Amino acid sequence: MKIVRYRHDGREQCGALEADRIEPLEGPLDAFTRTSRAKSIPLNTVRLLAPVTPSKIVAAGLNYGEFVREQKVQPPAEPLIFLKPPTAVIGPNDAIVYPPQTRELYYEGELAIVIARRACRVPRSEARRYVLGYTCMNDVTAGDLQNRDREFTRSKSFDTFAPLGPLIETEIENPDDLALTTKVNGELRQNARTSDLIFKTDFLVSFISHIMTLLPGDVISTGTPPGVGQIKPGDVIEIEIEGIGVLSNTVAAEIPAM
Repeated sequence: MKIVRYRHDGREQCGALEADRIEPLEGPLDAFTRTSRAKSIPLNTVRLLAPVTPSKIVAAGLNYGEFVREQKVQPPAEPLIFLKPPTAVIGPNDAIVYPPQTRELYYEGELAIVIARRACRVPRSEARRYVLGYTCMNDVTAGDLQNRDREFTRSKSFDTFAPLGPLIETEIENPDDLALTTKVNGELRQNARTSDLIFKTDFLVSFISHIMTLLPGDVISTGTPPGVGQIKPGDVIEIEIEGIGVLSNTVAAEIPAM
C-alpha cells in the first residue's frame, strides 16, 4: 500500500494512493483500514503533506561504504546516530528555507524507515514487524556549521531541514537493495543502491530500539551515499528511490523579519 498524508477541504488525513485517486484511511498506523464513509478523492485536488508526523527522526551518518571511502575516513564500528527534531519536517513540494546563519547548505538523499508501533529492545530478527514502510528523506545540512560545531545538532535541526515523502510504501520486499538518486535542477548528483549500506535497515531498527524507544510514526534515516553537494535559493532537489517515488523540494531564501 502507498500511504499518503494530505489536506483536503481544510482537513488533514491519511489515505491509500491508487493511481490518481486517494482512498481515505482511518485507524492507527499499524492497522489502517479504508473508511466506508468517504469516497475516493482525486489526487489533483489535495495538497500532499509529509506522510508522517514523527516524535523524532533518528539519522545514521557515514553509513554507505562508498561515502566513507569518498570522505577518506574509517568506517564506524557501530552506527553513528544523531537526532533531528520533528519541527524540521516538511512535505513534498514544500520549500527548504536557506537560513542566514549558514553559507554552505547541502542536500543528502536518504532512504527512511517509518516505524509502525512502539519498539523497545527489538531483536534484529523481528525488526520488520515494527516497520510500517519506507519513504524518501533529504537530510538537509548546514555544512559550515557542522564543521564549526564538530557535532550535528545545530547544523541539521533548522526548520525545513527534514523533507519527507512523497509517500510511505509498505510493500517493499528488500529495502537493502534499492536504487537511490538525487538530482539538482535535473542534474544527477547521487546515484547509488542501498546494498552499499554498512548497517542494514533491520540492524538499525534493532540497534536504535535498544537505546531509545521508538514510537509510531518515528523515522529512521539510513544515511546518504556519495555525491553530497551544495544548494542555493532557487534550486530544485529531487530524491528518487526505487519503488517509492520522487521527493521534490525547492530552496528558498529566508524572508527577513519585519
